[in-house]
Amino acid sequence: MLEDVRVNDRLTIPAAELAWRFSRSGGPGGQGVNTTDSRVELSWDVAGSPLLPPTLKERALGRLGPRLVQGVLTVTASEHRSQLRNREAAADRLAGLVASAIAPPPRARRATRPTKGSVERRIADKKRRGETKRNRRYPGE
Repeated sequence: MLEDVRVNDRLTIPAAELAWRFSRSGGPGGQGVNTTDSRVELSWDVAGSPLLPPTLKERALGRLGPRLVQGVLTVTASEHRSQLRNREAAADRLAGLVASAIAPPPRARRATRPTKGSVERRIADKKRRGETKRNRRYPGE
């Protein structure tokens, strides 16, 4: 019934490591809202999982730090009326969070100087703008 969550081509979180909880949702649902457990909480123990290599685990724990409670990442979904769609939404949300947490850091930006032409164009634009504003003034000012 509950299946693995695919994060990317190389990483799939097995269903055995996921914890699902269902409860009543406060969202739309008509008369059935008080009887169906459509809200979904999906939890994964990032710190205790043997799935991630040490470098990726360290990166994930650092980036997900504020979202973790004792090393466990929890996402909720209650925007849909059906539990199945909320389960899919929670799984997608978890996969997105984990994928962005283990992504390699962006390359560092190398500082460069503006080209001579871009500096000249910027100054020419400033002069043109100043001339336009000067022409708006009254002659006595």
